[in-house]
Amino acid sequence: MNGVPIVTVLMTAYNREQFIAEAIESVLASTYQDWELIIVDDGSKDDTLAIAQSYAANDGRIKLYVNEKNLGDYPNRNKAASLATGKYLKFLDSDDRIYPGALHSMVNYMEAFGVEWGLGIYHNTFEIPGPLKLDAGGAYRYHYFNQPIFFATPGEAIFTAKAFREVGGFASERMISDFDMWHKLALNFPMVLMPGKLIWIRTHEGQEMTDRSRYAVKYEKIKLKYLTNKHAPLTRIEISKIKKMRRNTAFKIFVKKMLQFKFKAAMPRFRVFWFYLGH
Repeated sequence: MNGVPIVTVLMTAYNREQFIAEAIESVLASTYQDWELIIVDDGSKDDTLAIAQSYAANDGRIKLYVNEKNLGDYPNRNKAASLATGKYLKFLDSDDRIYPGALHSMVNYMEAFGVEWGLGIYHNTFEIPGPLKLDAGGAYRYHYFNQPIFFATPGEAIFTAKAFREVGGFASERMISDFDMWHKLALNFPMVLMPGKLIWIRTHEGQEMTDRSRYAVKYEKIKLKYLTNKHAPLTRIEISKIKKMRRNTAFKIFVKKMLQFKFKAAMPRFRVFWFYLGH
């Protein structure tokens, strides 16, 4: 493929020797071939780098970079994005896989709806009856009153390089920066919700903990940051309703956990309840 690629697939890696080959192979197997794959190794101590080098040596579309020092998850994602040349940016974690038709579907949806970003939710409890084009208000209402789409991972998203750079990329805080990013993008650009599962997310012992309860209050602070923004796309009545829902839900879960003698699990919900009493 000559010239500038349409899609840059961004893969950050740290100690993923068990899985990175599968991740790279899934990109190579894509039915959509107008891509480049940028891999940024964050100082792996195992054979991750050697495996990535073997693929880069055999395919010019694969470009490998190594950080001089460990940056951590989200700063490394921003580093990878800064190296991209494609119109669209598509993150793929080095322990996940992308389905063969995913890039083709995502690019088609982005072009058809003329939007700057989109989410293809990988979730077993709900389906997207899409594709759905959503403006800022539509995206916020979908998340807060329908399904929690802003809990998507970076691997479930695609966006234009332009949009990513205009909003300043990811914040640097662990776990919650993608949640912040989707609020930020939705506030600034229309989006498309894409149906179907486009990536396969692996669960394993070596990955970052995904227990959101440990970060419960931080998630609520992000919500309030955007809901109380002067450009918030929701009405005051809607915002009040969201606050009440969050407070009541947190209290119900707190009581349930206490009655089950799960005191450690109860405390994050109590902190959320207490947080909303003051807001």
